[in-house]
Amino acid sequence: MGEYSKALEYYEKSLKIKEISLPPTHPDLAASYGNIGIVYDNMGEYSKALEFYEKSLKIKEISLPPNHPSLATSYNNIGGVYANMGEYSKALEYYEKDLKITLKSLPSTHPDLATSYSCIGEVYNDMGEYSKALEYYEESLKIREKALPPTHPDLANCYSNLGSVFDRMGQYSKALEYYEKAFRIYQQALPSNHPHMISSYSNIALAHKNIGQYTEALKHYEIALKIAYAILQANHPELATLYNNMGSVYFSMSNFQKKALELYKKALEIREKALPKNHHDLAASYNNLGVVHTELNELKSARHYYLKVFKIYEERNVTNHPNLAASYNNLALVHEKLDEDSKALEYFEKAHNMHEVTLPSEHPRLAIICDNVGTSHEKMGEHTKALQFHEKAINIRRKAMHLDRPDLAASYNIVNMTHWTVNEVSGWLELNGFQKYVQVFKGKHCSKL
Repeated sequence: MGEYSKALEYYEKSLKIKEISLPPTHPDLAASYGNIGIVYDNMGEYSKALEFYEKSLKIKEISLPPNHPSLATSYNNIGGVYANMGEYSKALEYYEKDLKITLKSLPSTHPDLATSYSCIGEVYNDMGEYSKALEYYEESLKIREKALPPTHPDLANCYSNLGSVFDRMGQYSKALEYYEKAFRIYQQALPSNHPHMISSYSNIALAHKNIGQYTEALKHYEIALKIAYAILQANHPELATLYNNMGSVYFSMSNFQKKALELYKKALEIREKALPKNHHDLAASYNNLGVVHTELNELKSARHYYLKVFKIYEERNVTNHPNLAASYNNLALVHEKLDEDSKALEYFEKAHNMHEVTLPSEHPRLAIICDNVGTSHEKMGEHTKALQFHEKAINIRRKAMHLDRPDLAASYNIVNMTHWTVNEVSGWLELNGFQKYVQVFKGKHCSKL
């Protein structure tokens, strides 16, 4: 935080001088506004970042030709803020403006063009539109393969991005393959204590965690942590991210919730010192602590942390975000455990409505929340409504996932509908074209997001 404050102080001093000595549309003023925007962006103060990025853009739109690369940079910066805020359609709008200018103004193998494709790919990845994400990431990779030597770190970045898409698609072995490709390049091109090595070890750890290879995951996170301690300050946010990720591994292991809690608290301690009080990473920490306390049946503590999440989003004036929806879903689980069914339904519906606004119609998270709303209606005896939401969940999964994935069927909560027998559920599945699921479906309680 101290470094950001100092940067702001110097940029603002510089801006005051320029505002006095230069005309209001001078390019140097645009640069100053842009620099201040970058600091606020890094601090997670997105409304402030937008304010300064837009001031910079207004000057550039007046003083520069319409296809100037500096305009593309402004569009890219604004797109990045909207992406961080979870406003993906706005992010795409600005990233596409950036791409349009970049295609016209730069050679077809220019690194900035690869970056433009990559940014759009990242938004589609966050939206759950994985085929589109792959398309844009692959365009970025093609450019970099032509323009760069085979051991250039930017090529490794492309492989990491592709790995993250396969990871989210549940193709964990393929994700690991790409993460390891990236790692081999970083190993050749960079010193062993370079920051990219931290993210590379972390990505490999994530893939091992998702495969269920928890010992391997922890081993890679510990190597990443060792490098981080060697090169970063004691309260650097990256250390918090590593503790958070290690906590998620322990949370996935049986009977290690207390260890997860310890690591999540370490992450929170760093974030509270290093980040602004309304930073989205703090909200993520509070959510994770809420999840662990729910699992430990410490429901008062869980609720306390979820309310902290809501306060952060309220202070940032963010009313629709996938992560905010996840916290509403998780708070609903607390009320479900307390047998407060109407309150649980209220929060599940909030999460559902938010996901409908922020996510594409075939996103897996939307299927989870539909099942949760359905199960909640069922508990209240509203069987017809329950069935509508379970049907919706099945249709989303049928479009979004491979039909032979057992977890697809196993996640259905239809069997929880107590007014149906197992034979009646199986008959409904067969009637509606879900024969593959009949042998593998089983009931589950509502799911965390």
